Amino acid sequence: MSDEVQLIKNKIDVAELVGEYVQLKPAGTNKKGLCPFHHEKSPSFMVSSERGSWHCFGCAKGGDIFSFIQEIEGMEFKESLKYLADKAGVTLTSSYKNEADSSQKNRIKNINSETARFFHNFLLKMPTAKLAMDYLLNRGLKIETIEEWQIGFIPEQWDLLTQYLLKKGFAIDDLVAAGITIKREGADEQTGRGFYDRFRGRIMFPIWNVHDEVVGFTGRILVEKPDSAKATPGKENFTPGKYVNTPQTGVYDKSRVIFGLNKAKQTIKAKNLIVMVEGQMDVIACHQAGMKNVVASSGTALTEEQVKLLKRYASVINMAFDADEAGQNAAKRGISIALAEGLSVKVIRIPDGAGKDPDECLKKSPEVWFKAVEQAQNVMDWYLEKVLRGRDIFEPRQKQLVVNEYLGEIALIPYAVERDHWLKILGDKLGVDVSVLREDLAQIKTNTNKKPGVTSGQSLASIPQVLAPQNKGKFELLVERLLSLLLRFPILKNEVNSGIQKILLATAYSALYEIVKNSYNVNEVVTTDSKDNLLDILLLQGEWEFAEVTENTAKKELENISEMVHEEWIKKRRRELQKEIELAQKNNEQEKMKTLSAEFVELGN
Repeated sequence: MSDEVQLIKNKIDVAELVGEYVQLKPAGTNKKGLCPFHHEKSPSFMVSSERGSWHCFGCAKGGDIFSFIQEIEGMEFKESLKYLADKAGVTLTSSYKNEADSSQKNRIKNINSETARFFHNFLLKMPTAKLAMDYLLNRGLKIETIEEWQIGFIPEQWDLLTQYLLKKGFAIDDLVAAGITIKREGADEQTGRGFYDRFRGRIMFPIWNVHDEVVGFTGRILVEKPDSAKATPGKENFTPGKYVNTPQTGVYDKSRVIFGLNKAKQTIKAKNLIVMVEGQMDVIACHQAGMKNVVASSGTALTEEQVKLLKRYASVINMAFDADEAGQNAAKRGISIALAEGLSVKVIRIPDGAGKDPDECLKKSPEVWFKAVEQAQNVMDWYLEKVLRGRDIFEPRQKQLVVNEYLGEIALIPYAVERDHWLKILGDKLGVDVSVLREDLAQIKTNTNKKPGVTSGQSLASIPQVLAPQNKGKFELLVERLLSLLLRFPILKNEVNSGIQKILLATAYSALYEIVKNSYNVNEVVTTDSKDNLLDILLLQGEWEFAEVTENTAKKELENISEMVHEEWIKKRRRELQKEIELAQKNNEQEKMKTLSAEFVELGN
C-alpha cells in the first residue's frame, strides 16, 4: 500500500466520513445506521473507526473510506483518491498523483474550474460585459451575490473560450468531452479550426456538485435573436435557445446534480428542511434574502438519484412549483419518488398576486415568501384537495375514482402508521369504512421487493439471503457465525471441540480459523487491505450480533452453533459423497466406491 494512501486513511476517520451521509448511532465501540445503498427499516450498517472499515449486513457491501466514496459518489478510485487527499490535506507526490491527474474526469473538472474563472472575470472586468452586469443588477442581485455564485458572461464570439483554454494547455479532445467546445465535421485538431464555443453571448451560471466542484454550466442568452439559428454555423450541434446547458459528460449528469446543494447542505442539515424551487435564479434570490436551505433540480423533475442525494441531509422537503396543470404534473413524479424514499413532502403555495415564482415573490414581499415556506401544506392534504376537485363524492363511480387516485399516492408511503393515518382521513372524507379502503390498497400497492434489515438478536442461519451473497449455504453462514463469535470472545477458542476444529480445518475457512486460533485477542488479528476482507466483516458481525452478550451466554451460544455446524457439515458431506459415489460408479471405480460408501454409512451413524 502506498504511504500516501495509508496517510489518508490515518487522517480521515471512517465514521466521520460516513456520518456526512448517514445518521449513525453508537453501537459499542462502533457506530450503526441505515444503509445508504439499499432500502431497509432496521439498521444493518456498521462502521468501525478502530478498523477503518464499514460493512452492511443487509446488502453485503463493505470496505474502507475509498470504497465508500466510490460507492456512494459513483467515483472511480482515481477520483476518490484525489477527493480524499484534498479532504485530508495530503499532497499526492507519488505515481498516484499521475494516476489522479491522468483521469479524464479530473481533467474535465480542471477545465470547468478554469472556464468558470474565465466567465466570472470577464463579467467583472471587461467593458463589453456591462449590458450583462446591468441585467443582473436590475434583476435585484448584489455584487457580493454575483461573486459568491461566480456568475459570469461570455460575449458573442466564435471561439474565444476555446482558444483561451487551448493556450492554457488543455487538449482539444478534453474541451469537447467537457461540453465546452463543439466540433464541426471536418475540424482540424492540429490547428483548432472547425471548433467553436458552445456558449456565446450568454450570462453563465456554474453548476457545482455537492463537493464544490464545477461540473457544468447553464447559459442564459442576453439578447434574444429569433433568427439566431439561421446565422449559426454548425446549427445541427448548437441550440440557440434561451437557456443552454452543458450536455451529459463524464462529470455532469443533470439527473444526479442538485443546483445549490453545495452551498445549502449545512443549513439543510441543521434545519432538517430542504426547500426545492424550479429555477437557478430562484435559488440565488432566496440565498441572497437569507434563506440558505434552498436548492433546485437543474430544470428537470426530481429523479430518484437526486432524491437519494437530498435524503442524506434532511427528511423534510418543501416544494415550490408552477401552480398550473403543467407545473403540477411536472412535479408529481418527483413528489412520488420523494414519498417512496420516506421523505416528508410539503407543497409551498405562493398566494395569488404575490408573484409567479420565488424570485418574483421575494422582490414584491420577502415576508410573503418566508411565510409561504413556513406554512407549506402536507402533500397528502394537497393531493386530496386535488383529487376531490370537481368530483361528486356522493356518486359511487366518482367516489371510486377518488379512492383509486388517492390510494395510489398512499401506497407510495413506506411507513404503515403514516399510511393508516391517511386512510382514515380519506375514509372520513368519503364516508367509507377504513377496512374497505385497506382492501383496495392491498390490490394496488406496488411490490417494493425490499430486503428486510437485520435486527439485533436475529439468527444468522435464519436469514442467509440477507447476510451473505446468494451462493453461500447454511453451512457457510453457520461457520461464519461461529468465527464471528470467536472473534468477539477470543477466550472461547479453547472451548472449540476437536470435531469442530477438524471440520473447520477441512473447509475454505481453514486459514481464517488458524488466524483466530493463534491470536490472543482481536487486536492481534492480522488483516489485509482488500475491500472484500472477510475477517473485517466477521469482526464487525461479531461486534454487531454479540454486543450485549455475556461470556457465559457466549459459551452456550458456541455450543449451540457448534452443534448446528456439525449437523450441517454431515448433510453437506453426505450430499458430496453421494455425487462422488455416482461418478465412481459411472467410471467403474470399485475400490473408490467402497471407500466412499463406507464413509457415507459412517456419517449416518
